[in-house]
Amino acid sequence: MKVSNVQVEDITRAILDALNKYAVPLSGIADEGGCTDCQICAQKCPERVRQVVAAGATRVSAKSGVSAVPQDLAKFIDHTLLKPEATPAEIEKLCNEAKEYRFAAVCVNPPYVKQCAQLLRGTDVDIAAVVGFPLGAHTTETKVFEARQAIADGANEIDMVINVGWLKANQDAAVRDDIRAVVEAAHAANAIVKAIIEAALLTDDEKVRACQLSKEAGADFVKTSTGFGPGGATVHDVALMSRAVNGELGVKAAGGIRNYEQAQAMIQAGATRIGASAGVKILQEARGG
Repeated sequence: MKVSNVQVEDITRAILDALNKYAVPLSGIADEGGCTDCQICAQKCPERVRQVVAAGATRVSAKSGVSAVPQDLAKFIDHTLLKPEATPAEIEKLCNEAKEYRFAAVCVNPPYVKQCAQLLRGTDVDIAAVVGFPLGAHTTETKVFEARQAIADGANEIDMVINVGWLKANQDAAVRDDIRAVVEAAHAANAIVKAIIEAALLTDDEKVRACQLSKEAGADFVKTSTGFGPGGATVHDVALMSRAVNGELGVKAAGGIRNYEQAQAMIQAGATRIGASAGVKILQEARGG
């Protein structure tokens, strides 16, 4: 029997609703030994991660301190350390963990890109640098300069924050041009761009518009959150963004993944990457540890 696109969307939406219904509430994370930091942790909440992946995310991030990550999720993870008090020693630890667990990338603030490039030379771990971070309220020229400098220092992925105020003011051309300028600078050096839309600040219509503008501007990914905003990724947002880009862009989620089973369900549903600023410990869980 041939299934229409509308029926597929209806079935997908029903599955996501069911996953949300039976997901563990975020409010209980501290009692379970988890952190209350980003609430999207491939180590302590692998199931939640898999749920976000199934909804359409294509990358997740993970903070330093990982001890074990299931290999099915490791390839989706941007191992992340963006806190302002991060030290060079912590960055070194981050890179060593990324090499050991074969994460997709590390994600750091621009001053640490050179150090990461040295530590990760000869590996297949990519280096992502944040641009216009965390507010997005930088001039376009500043974002372009940041991107070019980061790439010159060794980054091959740029996570840029869009200008949320322009988006909410319906200044779509300005938002698109802002993203496009960074994309052009990055693509000229064979680097990819993830546009961070800070979904927690947006209505659903604005999230869709942000994704469409990112696509029009030539971005490679859309990303839900900085991790410094009022909230992180939700299954609803990831699914909405995934439909909005229609497979033409990757989707990176930040925030909201809670457990191993949910994350696995998302990967089994067909997601190719996850994005989340979180601690990671999943290999042991996957192996029954």
